[in-house]
Amino acid sequence: MSLRTEYEKAEKQFICSSGCLSVESKGRVKPENSCEIRTEFQKDKDRIVFSNSFRRLKHKTQVFLSPMGDHYRTRLTHTLEVSQIARTIARSLRLNEDLTEAIALAHDLGHPPFGHSGETALKEIYSTNFSHRKQSIRVVDILEKNGEGLNLTYEVRDGILKHSKGFGKIIPDDPEKLPVTFEGRVVRIADIMAYLNHDLDDAIRSKVITRDQVPKSCINILGNTHSQRVSSMIKDIVAYSMGADNNFQINISDKMYTAMSDLRSFLYDNVYRSDQVHKEFVKARKLLSELFVYFLKNKDRLEAELLIMELPTNNSNIKTKRVVCDFIASLTDRYALKLYEDIFFPSPLV
Repeated sequence: MSLRTEYEKAEKQFICSSGCLSVESKGRVKPENSCEIRTEFQKDKDRIVFSNSFRRLKHKTQVFLSPMGDHYRTRLTHTLEVSQIARTIARSLRLNEDLTEAIALAHDLGHPPFGHSGETALKEIYSTNFSHRKQSIRVVDILEKNGEGLNLTYEVRDGILKHSKGFGKIIPDDPEKLPVTFEGRVVRIADIMAYLNHDLDDAIRSKVITRDQVPKSCINILGNTHSQRVSSMIKDIVAYSMGADNNFQINISDKMYTAMSDLRSFLYDNVYRSDQVHKEFVKARKLLSELFVYFLKNKDRLEAELLIMELPTNNSNIKTKRVVCDFIASLTDRYALKLYEDIFFPSPLV
């Protein structure tokens, strides 16, 4: 019996009947031989962590553009916080922790540089249908490994595609908007738990808001520190998601739902749309838009940059506009700034 087989046997003893067993995965687009040591979802985790797109997350904006302070979150630290919250919930509910972690680690791989201003720029200049969740699927299916993709399992890909909620309901009424696995649903709510907490921390640290401005109703329910808020949210979802396996669902209490929704509205009104944050996003949107136009017109430079980024080079089967979109979305903040300076700033003669 292989180590993988032993672990798969152990999963059946620990994971509840509503969880997704590794042996019950719907598989991959391209069938593969099993690993002697790792389950299918463990293989997915490894592929994600060792990918180029995962490493690039460390230099992509979460909320505050290219922050100088060492303690501000980036897209990578956000991802790790989502992963940790999701794993804790999954373990408490006896769901598949490996599947949960794989979805969490990959959920933002396709996020453009400069946070949501980058996403807005690509919606305006490329397509209104652009979204970072769809781009994340494109990354794992097509762009990674010079066009081979990571060939992830169906369950992980589904969780990535359906993780995002924008400003919609934390738990939507339409089941079609939810991931097919409960592990994916845990990641969806862990994502908002993570950003509500760390975005509030960073906003206070940057002095965009003060602690006194945070609604008292949110503090009374969630707590006044990062640790208290995370603990309150996790304990609530674990308590209200328990139930008979045939009626299992991911849920939170009404008072927690209201507190989280109110805190999110507060952050949108006072942080994400604040003058201090918005004026920098306007600059970033302009920068990416001009880079997009430049690379549409300069295909030789585009090809050279695709090679540097280890992205698939252009071919006649894919429209140049799609290739440029993939390239722009893959950039880190600092590389986008470097390109812009190199292309548009005058170079003095030596």
